[in-house]
Amino acid sequence: MAAHFGRRLRKGAATTAVAAAAVAALSASQAPGVAIGGQDGRTSSGTATEPEESTGDPGATGNSPYYTDLPPLNSPNPSPSASSEPVVQGAAEAGIPATVLDAYKKAEAALRSSKPGCHLPWQLLAAIGKVESGQARGGRVDADGTTTSPIIGPQLDGNGFALIKDTDDGRYDGNSAYDNAVGPMQFIPSTWAWAGRDGNDDGLDDPNNIYDAALAAGHYLCRFGWDLSDRADLRRAILSYNNSTEYLNTVLSWLEYYRKGTHEIPDGTGTLPGNRSDTRSTSPGPSTPGTGPSAPDTRPPKPGKQGGGSTEPPASPGTPSTPPATTPPSTTPPTTPPSTTPPPTTRPTPTDTVDHLENAGTGRLTATAGEAFTERIRARAETDAGKAVAKVRIRFTVLGDTDTAFTGGESVATVLTDGSGVAVAPALRAGEKTGDVTVRATVVGRVVPGLEYRATVTERVADTVVRTDDEALACTPGGEFAHRVEVLATRDGEAAGKVAATATLITAADDAAVNDEGPYFKDADDKAVRTLSGLRTDADGRLKLPRLYADDTTGTFLLRITTAGGATLTVELTVAEADTASSEPTTGA
Repeated sequence: MAAHFGRRLRKGAATTAVAAAAVAALSASQAPGVAIGGQDGRTSSGTATEPEESTGDPGATGNSPYYTDLPPLNSPNPSPSASSEPVVQGAAEAGIPATVLDAYKKAEAALRSSKPGCHLPWQLLAAIGKVESGQARGGRVDADGTTTSPIIGPQLDGNGFALIKDTDDGRYDGNSAYDNAVGPMQFIPSTWAWAGRDGNDDGLDDPNNIYDAALAAGHYLCRFGWDLSDRADLRRAILSYNNSTEYLNTVLSWLEYYRKGTHEIPDGTGTLPGNRSDTRSTSPGPSTPGTGPSAPDTRPPKPGKQGGGSTEPPASPGTPSTPPATTPPSTTPPTTPPSTTPPPTTRPTPTDTVDHLENAGTGRLTATAGEAFTERIRARAETDAGKAVAKVRIRFTVLGDTDTAFTGGESVATVLTDGSGVAVAPALRAGEKTGDVTVRATVVGRVVPGLEYRATVTERVADTVVRTDDEALACTPGGEFAHRVEVLATRDGEAAGKVAATATLITAADDAAVNDEGPYFKDADDKAVRTLSGLRTDADGRLKLPRLYADDTTGTFLLRITTAGGATLTVELTVAEADTASSEPTTGA
C-alpha cells in the first residue's frame, strides 16, 4: 500500500544541499512575508525563534511535538489518476481521508455561520491536522469520526517539553501526574475543557473525535475577533496553537499546498509523516521510512573484540589458551552502577507557587444590553507571602444562562499573567439577557480558590420618542384607521434599536388608566385589546404599531407609547362621522 503513495520528502532523508533547496523552493510558494530560514525552519534574524517552554502560554497543544515533514515541491493534482499505476507523490500527499476531510469542511461551514468575520478556511484545519497527527493517523477513524485508538502525545513533564501538571485527573490522557496532548488536533486537557465542541451532534465533546476536534480547533483559531484572511491575524492564530516559528512555517506550507488542490481518499489510506520535532536532534543521519529503533547487532564479533570486552590479541595456533581472569562475556548489556548522587529536584514552576488570586482593581461592571463593558476584568496571582507571580495562566469563565460573552463570542478566555502578576481578560460584551452575570477567574493547573466578579446587564433605553410622520389619525365609528402609527426612538440623538416599549389607549392625559371604550387593537383571536406590551423597536429605532379599530363611540382619544428609559409620546385619535372626520382631522401631538 505504501508504494502507491510514492516517496515522501523527508527532512532527515536528504543531504544538506537537497534540504536547503527544498526549503528554498517552498519559501517561494508561501504567502507574502512568510519567511523560512535554515533547515530547522527558523528565521535567521532570531527575532521569532521558538520560545522556551517556561516563558509563555503553551497554547492549544502545550507546545507538544509535531510532524515536521514538508509538502512536495510540485503542485498537487486535483485528484489522483484512476489507472492502476502508482500514485505520484503530489497526488498522494494532497489526498485527505474522507471522514477527516468532511469534518474540516463541516467545521468551516459552522464557523462561517457563527463567526463570519473570522473567514476560517478548511484548508487551515487540514494543515494543522496534517502537522499534529498526520490527518488522524492517515484517517484511522470509525464512521462517527472517532479514532480507532486514542492519539496521545508525550507527557508534558518538562523533559524537553512544557511542564504542565495534570488538570483532568487523567480523564482524557490517562495520566494523573502530567497532561498530554490528545486527539487528532492535539489539545491539552486544560484547553479542551473550554474549547471542546460537539461537532457530530452526538451529545459529547471528545478530543479523539475528528468532528469535535476540528470544530474546537476552528473556534480556538477564531477567538479574539481574529480575521484569518488577514495575514497578521493568521500568523497570530497559528502561533497561538503552538508557539514556534518552525511550526508556523510548516503549517503555512501545508495550507498553501492544500489550497492548490486536494481530493478525498478512503479512510485509513493516508500517508503517515515520518519526522517529528522532538526526534530530529537524536537522529544523527538519514532515516529509513517506516523504521523504528535500531535492532541489536547480531553479526559475529571481529577478532580481538570478544564480547566487546577484552582487546587482547588471539592466542597463537597450537598454544593452549588460558581462560581470562575476567568475567565471561554477558549476553545482556552492562548496567550502569547506581549513582551515589541524589537525583536532581524539579524546580517549581510559577504555577506551583500561586497561593491565591486577588482582584487587581476591577470595580462593579455595568453595561447596557448589546454594548461592551467599559472596564475589563483584572486578576492578580500571588504567593502566600503576597508576592506577584508572572507567567501563570488564568482562565476567565462566564457562568450561568446568559448571552454575555467575551470578544469573539467565547464564554471562556485564558490569559497569561504579566510581570506584575496581573492577567487582563478580553473585553466583555453584554448580551440581550438582562440581569446579573458572574465571571469566575481560576488558575490553570493549580487548585486554589477561584475569584468571582459580578457584572450587570441593563436593558436598552431611549430618551426620546417621536412620530415619523404627521398623517391625520381619524376614523369613523365602527371603522378602521387607515393609517398605522409609526414612531422613532432615540438615545442621545442616535437611533435606539431593540428598545422595549408599550402602547396603551389611556383615559386622559393625566390619567394613565386603560380606556374601556373608543379605539382598540386586536389580538390573535380578533378580540379588542387596548394595551400592547412586549413591543420592541427595530435595529434602526423604529416601531410600527398594529392597525387600530374604532367602536361606536365618537370623540377624541389618546394613545400613549412608553419606552424603556421613560421616553413617552401621546398621540390623539379622532373618531367621528364621515363628514366631520373628513373636514376636521386631528393630527397627533
